[in-house]
Amino acid sequence: MSDGEGEGRGGGLPIRLTYVAAILTGSFLLFLVQPMVARMALPQLGGAPAVWNSAMLVYQALLLGGYAYAHLLGKLVPKAQATVHLLLLLLAAAWLPIGVLAGQVPAGAEPVLWTPWLLAASIGPLFFAVSAQAPLLQRWFAFACPGRDPYALYAASNVGSFAGLIAYPLLVEPLLSLKGQSWGWSIGYGVLLLLVVACGWLLPLRRDAVVVGDPGPAPGVRRVAHWIVLALVPSGLMLATTTFLTTDIVAVPLLWVLPLGLYLLSFTVAFADRRGMAEAITRYAPITILVFGGMMIAGHHDFPLLNALAALLLLFAVSVSLHTRMHALRPAPARLTGFYLAMSVGGALGGVFAGLVAPVVFDWTYEYPLLILSAGLLAPLPFLLPITERLWRARATVLSVVAIGGVFVLVVLGLTNPAGMLGAKADAVAFFGIVAIGLFAIGARLPYVVALAGALYLFGGYRAIELSLEPGARTRSYFGVYTVAHGNGVRELQHGTTLHGIQLTGSPARERTPTTYYVPQSGVGEALRAAPMIYGPKARIGVVGLGTGTLSCYARPGQQWRFYEIDPTVVRIARDSGAFTFLRNCLPDARIVMGDARLSLTDQPANSLDLLVLDAFSSDAVPMHLMTREAFATYRRVLGPKGLLLVHISNRYLDLGPVVAATAGGWMAAGLSYQPASEANGETGSEWIALTPDPEVLAELLASGGDWVPLPPSDASPWTDDYASILPVLRALQ
Repeated sequence: MSDGEGEGRGGGLPIRLTYVAAILTGSFLLFLVQPMVARMALPQLGGAPAVWNSAMLVYQALLLGGYAYAHLLGKLVPKAQATVHLLLLLLAAAWLPIGVLAGQVPAGAEPVLWTPWLLAASIGPLFFAVSAQAPLLQRWFAFACPGRDPYALYAASNVGSFAGLIAYPLLVEPLLSLKGQSWGWSIGYGVLLLLVVACGWLLPLRRDAVVVGDPGPAPGVRRVAHWIVLALVPSGLMLATTTFLTTDIVAVPLLWVLPLGLYLLSFTVAFADRRGMAEAITRYAPITILVFGGMMIAGHHDFPLLNALAALLLLFAVSVSLHTRMHALRPAPARLTGFYLAMSVGGALGGVFAGLVAPVVFDWTYEYPLLILSAGLLAPLPFLLPITERLWRARATVLSVVAIGGVFVLVVLGLTNPAGMLGAKADAVAFFGIVAIGLFAIGARLPYVVALAGALYLFGGYRAIELSLEPGARTRSYFGVYTVAHGNGVRELQHGTTLHGIQLTGSPARERTPTTYYVPQSGVGEALRAAPMIYGPKARIGVVGLGTGTLSCYARPGQQWRFYEIDPTVVRIARDSGAFTFLRNCLPDARIVMGDARLSLTDQPANSLDLLVLDAFSSDAVPMHLMTREAFATYRRVLGPKGLLLVHISNRYLDLGPVVAATAGGWMAAGLSYQPASEANGETGSEWIALTPDPEVLAELLASGGDWVPLPPSDASPWTDDYASILPVLRALQ
């Protein structure tokens, strides 16, 4: 018996607890890094998609590198592995306290190249070293406790990841400044280093401990590919679910936490020692995929929170089912690190597909139904009842033909409803018929997948395809899906679930009429109409956020206007597509500055604008770096001592008024909340805050008209680049 065997049998529980603590700590720290570094880097790098797509690739590359390093390190004897890894952790500690290197992006630098360099130089060694923890320590545990299943520790790893994910928005960000977060993370790194020392101390010395039991045959290419695909689909579906929910269902702040959290918890269930929950969820996952998949693609908005719950349950069922299948196909502990490397490759490919490829290739969230269909192809399909199993085994060919034919017939009837034979709700009746066929077919792969495809197509897929085939009706960028709808006397631009603009049609005068949040009685409408009185006929006006270009119809001869827009797709819709004609009719030579507005304004000369409109909020998301005290200092410098800043704070889920007033300390403030008597002419309610350092300017604005109300000083915590949290300003969900 080796030394490791004696330790594993004599002190198994202390050893296990030591390894669990080390793995939990490493995973917790790893999932704190990404949101923390994003907050640190946002003021410096801005919010352009090229920046954060590059950041995502850096994280994926470092994670893959960490798993590959853990796999290669397995060729050494256990104590040598511990020595090398401890040296790596000590070397990486030279980058503490964790943070982003200071300095602005050099003029003319390409963000796609600058961002990876900056992040790799700032956190690369730390992220690389910590990312190797989970697979490496599981392998060490197999040395220290022979005969114990090291894969169960992967459940602990994902508990740590989940804890880090939840802790950041709910505890770390609200309670600590970025400096405090940096030092807290660095202390945690020191704790991790001590735990790894303890784990390394428990490793056996003898060289024959390198082989832990029978490694079995090396996995073939097909088996490795199967691991990769089983990891790819849940990873991609997690991102696709987040995109689909915020695009087609409800854009609630912090919603992204729930899909990622459930994805992580699925590993905890799938790799747990006790198999009851994993097996139960896996058994009934085909039902969830079939029923909820079709329901979600329908995209109904009547019960958004109920739909969100259904989407999250679908994601969890798919993730547990496919990860449980991975657990069943896991190799012997001696080949553990290769297994996790393949899993990491699959997870990275899923992220690249859903996060980088899909927004470029598709004009809608087509990746969502495609990944649901892929889940149906991969999920275990045990027969639901013994009688259906006997029927399918006895008459598989005949039943397959009947089932597939029935699905096609129901799809056609649901779409055409000849002579009204299926009633007023033909698609719903046909959908339930397809679901019935699919439930009967569970256990038979091809008929089940055909039924799933039929449900996805009938209950929403065909409508998405029709809209995609309509020229100019819909387009997509990394910021979301934009849909142009033509109604009775109006054209509308929808950004996900949020109305982004309306233009009245029918006459030149109607086409020049400002609508939605920008009507003449709104805060911005009153301020722009008062601009000639306050600043004269040559007022210099800037607008952050182009939208459909509605505000351009307040422009007057002699004024200088400048728009700041981060999304080229919005510019194409507003200026080039012909779908909206505000710019063409009212300000055809409008100057549009592309890029992150805060970075662009930083490069502007002092006192170069008289009035600045801040209207950059897409859907109900808030670009926090545009709302900090440092950002307001930039606006004040560009506006000068008599400048006027208009901030749009209309939001379904956040009460931004107090935090804006607190953040703009030293400015005079007034608010205007407008609610139209009717929305018949494209009018919508809006809330605006006007800010100026000059009391005379504010007095002139109040005297010009409108229902402005002076705002008292706010006792809310101001947002800064070092501290900001949306939790204190969250409204109760309606």
